[in-house]
Amino acid sequence: MARPLLPGLTGAEQELLYRQLGAYNEGRASYKEVGTYLVVLPRPGHPLYSLWVYSPLPERQSIFYLCDLSADARRAVQMAGAMCLCSRRRVLLVEYNAKRMQSRGDDIVGFGKYRGHFLHEVLRIDPAYVSWIAFKYQPRIPKQERFVQIARIYYAAYQDFQRRKQRRAGDFLGREGEQLRDLRLTVVSVRVEDNPWRTQVRGNTPLFYVRQVLRLRDEAGNVAVLRVNARTASRASCQVPAIEHSYSPGETLRVASARVAATYVTGGVRCTRLTHVRLDTRQEDEG
Repeated sequence: MARPLLPGLTGAEQELLYRQLGAYNEGRASYKEVGTYLVVLPRPGHPLYSLWVYSPLPERQSIFYLCDLSADARRAVQMAGAMCLCSRRRVLLVEYNAKRMQSRGDDIVGFGKYRGHFLHEVLRIDPAYVSWIAFKYQPRIPKQERFVQIARIYYAAYQDFQRRKQRRAGDFLGREGEQLRDLRLTVVSVRVEDNPWRTQVRGNTPLFYVRQVLRLRDEAGNVAVLRVNARTASRASCQVPAIEHSYSPGETLRVASARVAATYVTGGVRCTRLTHVRLDTRQEDEG
């Protein structure tokens, strides 16, 4: 699929954004299997990026509008990634296609208290009603059968969005072996220790390869543990080399992807040990 040019970004900024999006999509299912989420570029009369869902239907392929995001491409992709984090579907950047994205009225409620409203409008204020249409409404004609199928697509998107919110304090961040994406973790404590497997003596000079054991918390307060191994040696025990980053409590890590190595309970606290961590090096605007 061709990558559209993103207004307001330099070539290097676009390349970085597409690389980050590629990392986010790594390991997710093909759009042919489960569909995909689309971040659609601004267009005349619509200055914001917007989120859409594509799902193959038995009769014809369909793309449906979900919500507006942001006028900034990076922020829009970040918002979409956060909303769809727990979904198997990928997130793609595309240009608006009037032929494939313009509503044909198939997604408009034709009965009841929301008569005349789009399903995406009803989903924002009354998702239970969309669930009723999706699973309890009895269609009488083929057009209504397609309407029910579309309602199921919308409700599946709603469930994807809700899964991220369902993580509560006291939970593990994931199951062992699970690939996690787009984590925001705050350093609570740091312990520096020598790596006994790599420490060595060269001539008469001891070389210490240390590692920083980070204890972190996510936004819900769940605990994660991460070991950061030094790539260069230090002349002193338990000392991070000057050329490498020394982490400190209160620092925020943005993790593009990580794998759950183990889950365990210590002192009544559920901890998730992470490995294969890939940091997101973007500078975040905290202002």
